[in-house]
Amino acid sequence: MGLRRDEQTDALFRSILSLKSIEECYCYFEDLCTNKEVRDFGQRLEIAKELDEGRSYQQVAEATGVSSATIGRVKRCLDYGPGGYRMVLDRLKEETPQG
Repeated sequence: MGLRRDEQTDALFRSILSLKSIEECYCYFEDLCTNKEVRDFGQRLEIAKELDEGRSYQQVAEATGVSSATIGRVKRCLDYGPGGYRMVLDRLKEETPQG
């Protein structure tokens, strides 16, 4: 079940796409979300990175401190979701010099 597509959600995503720097992101997301919500988003991205690197649920739980239920949710999204995590992880790999 995907996100409901509507004008409000489109406007939200356009507003995020308008941000031009990390500093702008900090300002906007501090207004938009609670600190916990932003931390949770960052934690989920870290879980996706760890899983993508082949780490086990136990290793991810130890590294991030999250429950196996949260790890399982991220894993399901990686494996069966619409591809958002995969797209972002691949782009982040392209930006990060390997070595």
